Amino acid sequence: MRLGGGLDEQGMLTEPAQQRGLDCLARFATRLAGFSSVHLRAVATQTLREARNRDAFLARAVVVLGHPIEVISGREEARLIYSGVARLQPSDHPRLVIDIGGRSTEMILGRGRTPMVAESFGVGSVSLSMRYFGDGRFSESAFRAAQVAAGAELEEALQPFAPRHWREALGSSGTAGAVSQLLAASGVSDGRITPDGLRWCIARCLEAGDIDRLKLPGLRDERRPVIAGGLSLLYTLATHFGIKELMPARGALRQGVIFDLAERLEAQRRAKPGDLRDDSVTELQRRFGVDAAQAARVQRVALALYHDVAPDAPAGDEAMRELGWACALHEIGMMVSHHDHHRHSAYLLSHVDAPGFSQSQQRRIAELVLGQRGGLRKLEAQLAHRDFAWQVLCLRLGLIVCHARSDVGSEALQLARRKDSAVLGFAPGWAEAHPRTLHLLREEAEAWSRSGALSLFVEG
Repeated sequence: MRLGGGLDEQGMLTEPAQQRGLDCLARFATRLAGFSSVHLRAVATQTLREARNRDAFLARAVVVLGHPIEVISGREEARLIYSGVARLQPSDHPRLVIDIGGRSTEMILGRGRTPMVAESFGVGSVSLSMRYFGDGRFSESAFRAAQVAAGAELEEALQPFAPRHWREALGSSGTAGAVSQLLAASGVSDGRITPDGLRWCIARCLEAGDIDRLKLPGLRDERRPVIAGGLSLLYTLATHFGIKELMPARGALRQGVIFDLAERLEAQRRAKPGDLRDDSVTELQRRFGVDAAQAARVQRVALALYHDVAPDAPAGDEAMRELGWACALHEIGMMVSHHDHHRHSAYLLSHVDAPGFSQSQQRRIAELVLGQRGGLRKLEAQLAHRDFAWQVLCLRLGLIVCHARSDVGSEALQLARRKDSAVLGFAPGWAEAHPRTLHLLREEAEAWSRSGALSLFVEG
């Protein structure tokens, strides 16, 4: 698809680039006809992390593909890359994995299947090629400038990824694979990427002078426009990080996404679904000093109410799990300030690194958390989606019922769904025993009546 070349100077994805992407997705859609979205996962990386008009493009893309598309963070991309490499090329040695994409480069230190340090840097083969070789010409000054730019972007990684931390280096994905094939086909190496081999490649580019005259065995036509940027980046990595040889890896992001999806599906088959995202939520609770007991109270009530209105939701249903995670993390903003903590919580959830989560899913959970209290107008657009509106309602009701921060039996309340209306009922005597909670619930019903999204009726 190569969307990375389609960002203009304002950071907008151009219409021709969008159309190329949509055409590609349309071809995928024909191949995926008949597949359930549960068994598919589509992820977007750096270009859509950067694009200012990504939401508009994604809205079109989802319609064409017929399945959700998630934007993942740079660190999550790095984690998934390592997962793909570690599963297909296992090793117990400490290793450095490098993945050069179109607009970003991921670097990961790990051992076995465990990534220990994972970072993403905003420089790639397409972005460097466009900036320094955009006219199609190769010159020593352009290669030097590209290497300086790459070095400046990667400089902060020099200590965390120094040679003392790893024993072998692997290069995954397109750029490393293309250069490895080029070197092997030209008889320069057996596919190992070395500083000498990279200098040989750069020398051949300089001899050719421009892209049209560059003829090298093993170099595919679609790679020629971005080869100079890729070589500049690889040479910078080799010289700055002491990489004497970079071995081509058998796995990459695609395989990591597949393995991650398989683990999620396996988790759903268990009696109590759970995956890496649950571990991330627990770690975020610890890091931000969340009152775990209160979070669990709210979660029990909110999920019980949601089950009332969505009784057919299967075990591991993503909407129910997102509501549970929102309950678990709704107070992380207390670390910043008690005042408007729901806004601080939403901001943190939108931006914090949470392994296993995509940026898209984190944003949905952040929007849920933003809606935990206060007026509903701030979520007017999101509440137009009925499933989201029911999630917000259950979260808010859970918080009101547990506002005294004491245990509440979830069986004491029942929420009935009547199309776009909700009726909240109580066990005999419960409302009379909790007049303050009943008062807050009636105020909540008034708030929903003003929103126009759902109607809430409180019995008692």
